[in-house]
Amino acid sequence: MERILVSSCMAGRPVRYDGAAKPVAGGHFERWRKEGRLVPFCPEISGGLAVPRAPAEIVGGTGGDVLDGTARILTGTGTDVTDEFLRGARLALETARRTGARTALLKEGSPSCGSHRIYDGTFTGAKRPGTGVTTALLQRAGITVFSESELEAVQAHLTALERASHPEKAPHGTADKSGTHH
Repeated sequence: MERILVSSCMAGRPVRYDGAAKPVAGGHFERWRKEGRLVPFCPEISGGLAVPRAPAEIVGGTGGDVLDGTARILTGTGTDVTDEFLRGARLALETARRTGARTALLKEGSPSCGSHRIYDGTFTGAKRPGTGVTTALLQRAGITVFSESELEAVQAHLTALERASHPEKAPHGTADKSGTHH
């Protein structure tokens, strides 16, 4: 069974910077929870940041730039929290590897978990295309990352991974690797 590394806030845990959760409910997410696929993880808490904490944004680039040392993660008052974000990203990757998660479902917009867009570093609420530092590290390691708006795509990805891992369990009428139909 494929596991999914998931942002703890989306699993209902109150770990966001403001002490809130951003739970995802119903449909695929609840089924994955019941099946025991979800591996909740908060890179910011694991990296050593508290709840609540000052909001932080990537300044000078994206998550990949933070990994490369050319951008930093700062709070609105200028406190540098880059090391905590990097530590959390590394621990997220370790957790994914330890649990066998090849898929991650992470909170969009976060400087850790954003997969399509992040805040632009001006602390004005403006967003721009980019990834958070945890997402960038997971992607570099070959883990496919999705946001909460992509649950159908996550399900399709899981199905493809499981079919590739167990072609003998492919649904009736599909071709196996030899091209023979079942």
